[in-house]
Amino acid sequence: MTKALHKKLIREGNYIAEVEVNRIVSNDEWSPHLTLEDVMKLDDVRRALQQEDVKTASQFGQVYTLTPIITDN
Repeated sequence: MTKALHKKLIREGNYIAEVEVNRIVSNDEWSPHLTLEDVMKLDDVRRALQQEDVKTASQFGQVYTLTPIITDN
């Protein structure tokens, strides 16, 4: 079993958070997977972004805003 840092992107509304998690790779059928702690961290970030609580979400990683680009078709 090996652990490797991996960045997950969580998108809610006009926000994206980039959160580091440990990805666990093993020889079983559940591989790769995350720890329960990392899954709960991602859930906390998602909830914070849904409530537009950027301050809380930014405690777990980088938070970005999305700006739509209007193009003529």
